[in-house]
Amino acid sequence: MNHSALITTLTDIVGKDFILTDPRKTLFYRKGYRFGEGKAIAVVKPKTLLEYWKVLEACVKDDVIVISQSANTGLTGGSTPDGNDYDRDIVIINTLLLNGIQLIEKNTQVVCLAGATLYELEDILRPLHREPHSVIGSSCIGASVVGGVCNNSGGALVQRGPAYTEMALFAQIDENGQLVLKNHLGIHLGNTPEEILTNLQNKRYNLNDVETNCGKGSDHDYCQHVREVDANTPARFNADPARHFEASGCAGKLAVFAVRLDTFPMDKETAVFYIGTNDIQTLNEVRRTMLTAFDGLPISGEYIHRDAYDLATTYGKDTFWVIKTMGTKWLPKLFALKAKADRVAERIPFMPRHFSDKFMQVMSKLIPEQLPEKMTAFHKKYDHHLILKVGGDLIEPTREYLQEFFKDKQRGDFFECDAKESQAAMLHRFAVASAAIRYHNVHEKDVGELVALDIALRRNDKDWFEKLPPEIDDKILHKLYYGHFMCHVFHQDYILKPGVDGHKLEEAMLKLLDERGAQYPAEHNVGHLYDAKPALKKFYHDLDPTNGFNPGLGHTSKNKNWQ
Repeated sequence: MNHSALITTLTDIVGKDFILTDPRKTLFYRKGYRFGEGKAIAVVKPKTLLEYWKVLEACVKDDVIVISQSANTGLTGGSTPDGNDYDRDIVIINTLLLNGIQLIEKNTQVVCLAGATLYELEDILRPLHREPHSVIGSSCIGASVVGGVCNNSGGALVQRGPAYTEMALFAQIDENGQLVLKNHLGIHLGNTPEEILTNLQNKRYNLNDVETNCGKGSDHDYCQHVREVDANTPARFNADPARHFEASGCAGKLAVFAVRLDTFPMDKETAVFYIGTNDIQTLNEVRRTMLTAFDGLPISGEYIHRDAYDLATTYGKDTFWVIKTMGTKWLPKLFALKAKADRVAERIPFMPRHFSDKFMQVMSKLIPEQLPEKMTAFHKKYDHHLILKVGGDLIEPTREYLQEFFKDKQRGDFFECDAKESQAAMLHRFAVASAAIRYHNVHEKDVGELVALDIALRRNDKDWFEKLPPEIDDKILHKLYYGHFMCHVFHQDYILKPGVDGHKLEEAMLKLLDERGAQYPAEHNVGHLYDAKPALKKFYHDLDPTNGFNPGLGHTSKNKNWQ
């Protein structure tokens, strides 16, 4: 369809420097971080909340699909088009310029605008000795706060569960196709969209305008929920209806302008214990004891299997080194530079695919070994590694418990990390998450597809380490297991042998997970990779009855009115 009038209107709203229509320039926004790509007639970058509203108004009036995205760091393609079989044209709205963060309620809560990143939130809260819901993982590559809420993203922190709030400001397309603004922030900002959005943008409100006890700013029940280690259901997963509320879990079926969230006290003192074993029952016992017998909960408990550890030693070394030497602040810019280099290389005939990964892998050989001797020794000796971080009053009881528990060396062993070892353990765990992608891209001519699963096992599942039947196992070159052990959430990456159909193999794996009572995805949302289950489909349909925002999620209809 001809949308020249719409493009003119959008240009008038945001200015010519903040709209892209050239397919070469829009590719970065149309292509997912790991998965998914499709056409879009424009990418629009509003600079204010009011511009965002006006862009939405114009798009809804012209009957085009709207996909809102911020950092586009999702792993399942949920913030980009997926193919070109939609029944309407698509406009992508990128919200990263809407990056305000406002402290309220004596710093115990924050209001985050649509483009605010987790890194920025950590940076603002650190001098106040407060923390956001999530502090590692995607925050290091620029993921947005609102994106985390919209996807019920999890993370490593045992006490906090999925990102969740009942207080948000959002636009919705109602059953009559009308765009409506709903202010459920619990802050009195005015009556019209213009008043509400402008007042919020400029923080034109006072203490009396902020309501208290008007909704939850986090999942208050998760601390008890995760302790129920004999429950026959997973602790957290994206399709859990208990954690769906308007913006929370909406996955772009609403246009979210801002969310109001709790902040958390920062532990004044922490300790990291590194555990190694060849017996999964050892880790089972540590997990059950830590979750049930101690007064408090660990900060995190990160699992790495030996094979994942080994691959990250080679294919995550540069990631480890960059964060160690430069910190996380520069990572979003470096990832953007990496993406730009790949886009340029794709237009040069003699340049290889995945140029940046191959170049960085060659350069990483110049980096000296980064891992401490104690970790290297455990890697040689043990299959299963657990990085256990605790704080405050839990430090001494944990130290005493582990000393007593590992007197029996048949169980394995542990050591308490010093500051350098603590940093190394955490950075290596982060590097593991990208090692499979790097290995796959570097060796693309010698390997098959990459299959990545994000699963939540039952809280009472004692046989959590996967044993695949030969007909599946024989088709895989490398299996990489890592995850958030206390929550029984695991990330499982499989590099297949050449010629193996990844889709068919994944279907066979998912059937096995169904038999085990697992849920998937656990924290990256369905995107365009997984089937949305009935409760999630209903949630999407109720939020977006005309299917005008981000259609097709979870293999649902891409057509207007869900036809």
